[in-house]
Amino acid sequence: MGKFISRREFVKLSLAASVVPMAGISIISPNYSSSSKRFNYKKSIIIDNLASPGPFNVPGRTDNPLTNEMLANSRKSGITSVNVTVSSGGGDKAFEETVSSIAYWEKELLQHPDFLIKIRSLDDIHQAKKDKKLGIIFGFQDTTMIGNNLKLIDTFYNLGVRIVQLTYNLRNLVGDGCLLPDAGGLTKFGRDIVEKLNDTGILIDLSHCSTNTTHDGIVNSKKPVAITHSGCKSVYNHPRSKRDEELKMMAERGGVIGIYMMPFLNAKGQPTSDHLLAHIEHAINVCGEDHVGIGSDLSISPHIVTDEYVENQKKFAKIREAAGIAAPREDELLFVKDMNSPLRMEMIADKLQKAGHSLDRIEKILGGNWMRLFKDIW
Repeated sequence: MGKFISRREFVKLSLAASVVPMAGISIISPNYSSSSKRFNYKKSIIIDNLASPGPFNVPGRTDNPLTNEMLANSRKSGITSVNVTVSSGGGDKAFEETVSSIAYWEKELLQHPDFLIKIRSLDDIHQAKKDKKLGIIFGFQDTTMIGNNLKLIDTFYNLGVRIVQLTYNLRNLVGDGCLLPDAGGLTKFGRDIVEKLNDTGILIDLSHCSTNTTHDGIVNSKKPVAITHSGCKSVYNHPRSKRDEELKMMAERGGVIGIYMMPFLNAKGQPTSDHLLAHIEHAINVCGEDHVGIGSDLSISPHIVTDEYVENQKKFAKIREAAGIAAPREDELLFVKDMNSPLRMEMIADKLQKAGHSLDRIEKILGGNWMRLFKDIW
């Protein structure tokens, strides 16, 4: 998700639905196994390839500065780097609003140099790990801000954008999104954008793309692609997830899928870590352990669920539904029930180890596979 509805119209709603933890709220810690050799989370590079230190999946998420608690949760999380959505929604102001969003994050980076570092290269991620800072990778969840001007890709690259998703849920000049009935694939302009992104050194993301656009993006790219935040249709058939055919094709060409932590993991009820693990393990079986990662689609800070929070979440879902961009189950709680914590990546590592996965495999899923893919592209 992570899509803007409006920059300022819903500020009050954004604040009410904020994921910022309040004082006195305890943070869930992993329940570690008694294994004599545990995955060394603190020494590993940890990458969540769609997340944010601030509010996420709420409107107006850049209308207010990051709080001290958000920054503290980011440090506590142990996450080395996140792909932060800096693009706006579609419409006539997509370019201007995207530049404004980038400016917001540049300001936050300047104001919090002890906590945040901008990521332009693999070396920057290693520096983030060394300095115990959160690396911020600028990413897009649409290409509407480019319009029909391929030269703008160079402009955004120079501003630091390193990941670009070809479409959101609907149709743009590049291709079709995953919510369109009988959706098609890449357009001629879409193939041109794929080529330009390859040549520029920007990672192509196919997360919200239709099945046909996903297929076309994989086969038209000269370099490996990402599906930064999605799931497996074979585990639960949701429009936001991917078929085995495309997952296998992506992996054969060197790509990586990040499994999200949304209510799109299961058919009914709030998803649990067992649902998450089912998608991770299916992706491993289809793609291989070198092609699976995490893209939670969440804020690092936990959700504080109150009656007001639930009411505003449903209001936000109705706004998205009216705009035609809401996927099924968006009106429910948008996180994995037993991993509502800044330490969720560490909890995933523990869950995988308890399920019998090797330490090497866990390291790949928690960040190593993304690092290999970034090296291939950047």
